[in-house]
Amino acid sequence: MHKIIFHLNCLEQGGAERVVTNLANQFAANGYEVIIATEWYGENEFQTDERVRRVHVGLAKEDEHKNRIVQFLLRVKYLRQLLRKERPDILVPFARRAIYRGLMAALFVKVPVLISIRTDPVGHYEEWSDKVQIPLLFPRVDGCVFQTQGAREFFAPRLQKNSRIILNPLNPKYIGVPVPETRNKTVVQSGRLVDFKNQPMLLRAFAKVHEKHPEYDLKIYGGDSFDGTKEILENLIEELGAQDYIHLMGASDSLEKDLVDAALFAFTSDWEGLPNALMEAMALGLPIVATDCPCGGPRTIMTDGVDGLLIPIKDEEALVAGMNRLIEEPELAQRLGMEARKIAERASAETIFEQWRDYMEEICAGHR
Repeated sequence: MHKIIFHLNCLEQGGAERVVTNLANQFAANGYEVIIATEWYGENEFQTDERVRRVHVGLAKEDEHKNRIVQFLLRVKYLRQLLRKERPDILVPFARRAIYRGLMAALFVKVPVLISIRTDPVGHYEEWSDKVQIPLLFPRVDGCVFQTQGAREFFAPRLQKNSRIILNPLNPKYIGVPVPETRNKTVVQSGRLVDFKNQPMLLRAFAKVHEKHPEYDLKIYGGDSFDGTKEILENLIEELGAQDYIHLMGASDSLEKDLVDAALFAFTSDWEGLPNALMEAMALGLPIVATDCPCGGPRTIMTDGVDGLLIPIKDEEALVAGMNRLIEEPELAQRLGMEARKIAERASAETIFEQWRDYMEEICAGHR
């Protein structure tokens, strides 16, 4: 294997985009020829290694007035043209729409396709179009990378058998950060302000924790997703009269410094793929209480009572109890945090790169 094409919508900052950027940079640094084929350019994108080529395979300006079906077929056509021109050893599309485009573009082009499912399939791979495209296209998949066992079990046995579970790579800046001598009396969360992260539950639960431990405050680090969640949280803070102890901090590029000396990290999502924010908090050694959300991301990387506390989703009282327990049992909190740091051994960039490389090499050898 010498040449790889990754395909996804864009490189704007998000979970799949970060993993693709990290993998592309790693492969390029190890002597592979790497192309990232994207549909458009975003405003705030991850930066790639100068050895990685970025190719636009999206719509041309004259295509923008055409109907959706024609536009979809044109996107497939442009990607197929790139495959025929570059003749890569493997095509790796990330996430739902890119997967369908990639599998269609690879028809009649002799290139293996390794897909990657990046979110909870329930609710995201169940539309009528999925029920048509999955039976038609997925039998042509040469391999699949899942993030969790729960996601893998959603799909047909053939795809499950022909797959791997590979964690997201940790950003190196979260690994090896010194353990703080003392912890601030602050509960933290990081992640976009978006509905499925159920941050209103965190605010309500923390207000109850604050009644018992008034010296503690809550800080949420994350940018606005513009789905109305930020406004809901602002209104709830005012309703709770919590302006002095609950703070929306906005996005940060220095979370490894902002979070490391917090008392604990609270993760409250109703569903996720494999949450990077939770992995980063673990790598920093934070005591964690997390919802055991589908499709099993927290359960994949955490063991309840060993390196964190897992609670049911949407269970506000369990969240209150978990935060209070970590505050009131500092020895437990310290032990869980120190165990959580061990995730760096499983999810370093080099370890994850090697797992992807070995799997891709296996697929290419079988295809030949």
